Amino acid sequence: MMKGSMSTDLGIITINPEVIAKYAGSMAIECFGIVGMAAVNMKDGLVHLLKRESLTRGIHVEITEDNVITLDFHVIVSYGVNILSVSDNLMNNVKYKVEEFTGMKVDKINIFVEGVRVID
Repeated sequence: MMKGSMSTDLGIITINPEVIAKYAGSMAIECFGIVGMAAVNMKDGLVHLLKRESLTRGIHVEITEDNVITLDFHVIVSYGVNILSVSDNLMNNVKYKVEEFTGMKVDKINIFVEGVRVID
């Protein structure tokens, strides 16, 4: 069976990692202190805030053979927030929601803070 697949009495359900990334991204940007997902341009090292349509570029989803998910988030946080608190909140919220959504276990959530933004 493929990664991200579950067998039921009626057949097999396969969830594309892109679907998980999109869902996790939309949950993440609802969290307090998260401005959005970030994309790092490897050529010049610049960090770009991603628009809502391209959130998944800031998230990497890995699914093991036994359907355990690892998520990597590249985020931009609000200026003045406690990064540890914001990260903890994001991890707990996303873990719960993604597990509920997919029926798979989330083992790890890695957060890479790529930048800070002042919110007007």
